[in-house]
Amino acid sequence: MSKQKLVIASDHAGFDFKASLKDSLAGQGYEMVDLGAHSTDSVDYPDIAAALAAAIRDGTAERGILICGTGIGISIAANRHAGIRAALCHDTTGARLSRQHNDANVLVMGARVTGIEVAKDCVATFLATPFEGGRHSRRVDKMG
Repeated sequence: MSKQKLVIASDHAGFDFKASLKDSLAGQGYEMVDLGAHSTDSVDYPDIAAALAAAIRDGTAERGILICGTGIGISIAANRHAGIRAALCHDTTGARLSRQHNDANVLVMGARVTGIEVAKDCVATFLATPFEGGRHSRRVDKMG
């Protein structure tokens, strides 16, 4: 069984963090599409979030990972885009529930506030957890 394709992106603050996650996921057989930043040179996180949202909308991948310093700014920016349900998570419980109850399609983390091993666990949980549907579908549908 082949692994799914993922889009991943960060601002400059998340560049090194993103590189560690990419290496880990590639080693697990995931195909990664890196939408930037491609260095630690300053970039604007709304532009990065918009690129990832567009990639999900156009079918490049079904799920994505976004990273900035705290995760706050880039999650706000991502959630402004139709069809994006970006969940800022700091632990595996949040990652699991974001999938089960909210059908989140983007996992957001903060490189300055989350350890890399916790982040890897969050990603694994996010990718392995299905949406429960049921009563949660009605709520997700209301978000558009």
